[in-house]
Amino acid sequence: MVTAHITHLVGHSSWEGTSERTSEIFNPATGEVIATLDLASKDLVDEIVAKAAEAAKTWGAISIAKRTRVLFKFRELLEERKGEIAKTIVREHGKTYPDAIGEINRGLEVVEFACGAGHILKGGYSENVSTNIDAYSILQPLGVVGVISPFNFPAMVPLWFVPVAIATGNAVIIKPSEKDPSATMEIADLWREAGLPDGVMNVVHGDAEAVNALLDNPTVKSISFVGSTPIARHVYERGVAAGKRVQALGGAKNHMLVLPDADLDLAADAAVNAGFGAAGERCMAISVLLAVDSIADELIGKITERMATLKTGEGMGEGIDMGPLVTKAHLDKVRGYVDAGEAAGAELVVDGRQGDWVGGTKEGFFLLPTLFDKVTKDMSIYTDEIFGPVLSVVRIKSYDEGLELINSNEFGNGTTIFTNDGGAARRFQHEVQVGMVGINVPIPTPMAYYSFGGWKNSLFGDTHAHGMEGIHFFTKTKAVTSRWLDPSHGGLNLGFPQND
Repeated sequence: MVTAHITHLVGHSSWEGTSERTSEIFNPATGEVIATLDLASKDLVDEIVAKAAEAAKTWGAISIAKRTRVLFKFRELLEERKGEIAKTIVREHGKTYPDAIGEINRGLEVVEFACGAGHILKGGYSENVSTNIDAYSILQPLGVVGVISPFNFPAMVPLWFVPVAIATGNAVIIKPSEKDPSATMEIADLWREAGLPDGVMNVVHGDAEAVNALLDNPTVKSISFVGSTPIARHVYERGVAAGKRVQALGGAKNHMLVLPDADLDLAADAAVNAGFGAAGERCMAISVLLAVDSIADELIGKITERMATLKTGEGMGEGIDMGPLVTKAHLDKVRGYVDAGEAAGAELVVDGRQGDWVGGTKEGFFLLPTLFDKVTKDMSIYTDEIFGPVLSVVRIKSYDEGLELINSNEFGNGTTIFTNDGGAARRFQHEVQVGMVGINVPIPTPMAYYSFGGWKNSLFGDTHAHGMEGIHFFTKTKAVTSRWLDPSHGGLNLGFPQND
């Protein structure tokens, strides 16, 4: 099979050099190598940063109106081409086509939010703060900003950051995951087609060497990162040490608390969708179900019935609910957790290591949906972020016990409660120590005009993604205090010119 070759995008042009290091990209449904990818050196990253810095000077000085027109055109092109990009995501990541379309649509919401950035960038004005003295604030771009994107949302996560950064006048260098970079490349080309000047949007591919080069380069003023908690911590600590702004979104262990008065059919649907959608490879996946004892058996029965109807297979297949995992190494890791949960004494209700999938090949990276019951908080399937289609049920006696489990967890990304008791729901949203909360909603990902991000070890840095926090992250505020002498002082004549 002839493989494609993917290289860096320096402004509007493909890099023309020869890379000393490359990596392979796989089709997860077949296990085949479909492309090779150039990996950047530190020197190359520094070269691209220098080009972006020159572009940032011009782009940051362009009027907000002209920047907005580029954003509107980009939004139009992304809407037109999202089907092509979704197929690319299926081929490299493995998720189903409807799921890939869904992630692009969520990214489009951020583009649409960024189209209105002119309203948000107005700043403030106070007249006569002292006698004849006015004060006002203005928001200005940072310059060159870096984005480091994960494999699980190769379109949506770049769209969380890049449109906001560009709308606020910055030049961007994005490093997509080396596992599935092509969607980012296609999106970058749409920016060119939309009229973005050369050098404002750049794509560099690589591993730890490229990441550290972005973190260390003093011209890069901020870093936006999404990934695992250990790497998020590294990005934050190294970036801050280099004097950068950093928003580093890390891992998660999201709990769903189901109370006895909940609609159990609604809760079962939600558990299946949030637990197994995208093969569990998303930071907002529900991986722990906290079920009060009195309804646990009935709820598990309903979940098991629904799991029996799920079709796992190649992401472009008709009626496929779940695709493969992204790599063989990740498949082996997730299967290892299933083995560990069984060995630790959890009850394996549905074993995803058994069964067939549709399409793909036997070499594909498939694990079917897996369900554990009677999981305890000392088991690795409870403590660790598995990032796969594994749902663990922990039986609890009360709301208070469930709340304590959630609040004592090291992660605080997302959580949700299922109940018909408004008082319990209101108490939960107030008491739970988690950044994003759902009430009878399985995946409480906020809309673009709110900000995305968790608490505790799910976020390093103070700023969440998109929304108002995103605008402020990519701008610096300047306060101006001014006084102008009145014309009566004998200075300027401010009257209309006359022809004598």
